[in-house]
Amino acid sequence: MKTNAGPGESGSWQGAGAEPLLGLSFADMDAVAAASWLAARSPSAPFGYVVTPNADHFVRLARSAELGVLYRDALLRLLDSRVVAGAARLLGLAAPHVATGSDVTALLLARHLRPSERITILGLRAEWLPGLVARCGLVAPAHFDPPMGLAADPAAMRAAVDFVLAHPARFVFFAVGSPAQEMLAAAVRATGRACGVGLCVGSSLAFLAGAVPRAPVWMQRAGLEWLYRLAGDPRRLARRYLWDCPAVLPLLVRERLSRIWWLGADAGYHM
Repeated sequence: MKTNAGPGESGSWQGAGAEPLLGLSFADMDAVAAASWLAARSPSAPFGYVVTPNADHFVRLARSAELGVLYRDALLRLLDSRVVAGAARLLGLAAPHVATGSDVTALLLARHLRPSERITILGLRAEWLPGLVARCGLVAPAHFDPPMGLAADPAAMRAAVDFVLAHPARFVFFAVGSPAQEMLAAAVRATGRACGVGLCVGSSLAFLAGAVPRAPVWMQRAGLEWLYRLAGDPRRLARRYLWDCPAVLPLLVRERLSRIWWLGADAGYHM
């Protein structure tokens, strides 16, 4: 069921439908609409962050209730998986438009930065930064690449939060992998001292820098981007795509069955 208002406390989207799926309420926006909405937000508004769950995220969320808070507290939730959207619709579940983090990031950098505007980046290898700057025509960003294991390193997490606070920007890109990037964005928000928007974007900047090839557009549209990435890095991604991610399908089936049961119980109640 679609609603017309997002979550209240976090000052979420207005006017875009909210579509529930697997325990989260998503903005029913495509990437163009999402980028435009973020660009129109006041730079002085309290810091909020964007999450873009995909199949891997949903499976992780089902296994860890603690992570759910990070996603529910987000300013904007966008569905990042055409596979999940397609499977949901095949099962008779409504699904929001897909707006991948990579597409939203590319649109923001290409269409919505102001002249001489500086962004802040957490993550992305230092050697890849010049390629990003050159290919996207950016003013030199404020850049900090936290160490590996950020999620389990309180001192490193504090240093990353302090960097964001010391380098305020309208757009802050968190590219340190999930769930570390969501944890970091939530920690920045919790300080109450930041403004602007943080985007949890995974490998998006690496794609734009030309450091990691992205799937051809036809594969993206066909929901096969995961296959392209798997073929390019099977050792690192085989477990994720062939073992972890398929577990999202039973989650969708369970949600469909629970909605059927709820509708049947509701109908019985009103008989």
